Amino acid sequence: MIKAGEPRSLGVPSSEARLRFGTEFQKLGGAPRRRLLMVDDEPAFELSFYCGTCPLLFQRLETAGGKLSLESVRERLTGALEDPDDEAGVMEAFGALLPEGEYLPLLLSVEPRLIIPGREGDYFSGEQVTAWGINQFWGLPEYPHTPYYRTFETAVDADAHLYEFVVPMVPPTLNDRERVEEYVALMEQGAVPTAVAISTLDVCQSALGLADDPAAHWGLTHFLLDGHHKLEAAATAGRPVRLLSLLALGESLAGAEDSARLPALRAPPRSARAAGG
Repeated sequence: MIKAGEPRSLGVPSSEARLRFGTEFQKLGGAPRRRLLMVDDEPAFELSFYCGTCPLLFQRLETAGGKLSLESVRERLTGALEDPDDEAGVMEAFGALLPEGEYLPLLLSVEPRLIIPGREGDYFSGEQVTAWGINQFWGLPEYPHTPYYRTFETAVDADAHLYEFVVPMVPPTLNDRERVEEYVALMEQGAVPTAVAISTLDVCQSALGLADDPAAHWGLTHFLLDGHHKLEAAATAGRPVRLLSLLALGESLAGAEDSARLPALRAPPRSARAAGG
């Protein structure tokens, strides 16, 4: 299930936003060093680099802070939202945390799988190595420094594949066990609660000529604002959860035409990329 609203202006001035995107430079007037997601003025995640040929990345940093849940809309999110265009109040509430910009609301049904880096299902030591090889400096795959959830993938075309991730602001080990168990019980009774995320779409393609599969990777990455317990519960129970994604159009490494394709790409069932393309 996917429902897309119309792009809309949300957010507050960047200096007032609790969450914003930033760039770290090598030195004053120098080239960009890192593309960052900032929370409360501290770098929380390093993101895919601007060049478009570097590997897809969401790497949790040592200065990452806590969650950004809002008590004011907690009750509204205990059930399944049905239409993003009917949820102006929810979007405005979370918009007060975000920097001014254009956002595409996407309402998704996701069935998350919890992934531990380096273990079975890890994108960074699996599909990404097939496309980019290992990091030439470290001699290892990229490492996100956080557990995360995989939720969906599908072919864009013969030469590109969409991978979707949900990234918690704090690892699931810090979740309250009782709340997770409460959501597991509710989901087993048929409840479908809603989580909220700010998202980016990064289109990356290896230019090294070393890839076993040189296809472009479209990384749709959802950073959780609300729903850490819900996502873990859904992964534990094998149940779906609704996700309201606010896709930051101006902060994604993708063109407007790429973002506009997401509703159609996200509609069919999940489809993994065949070995060797």
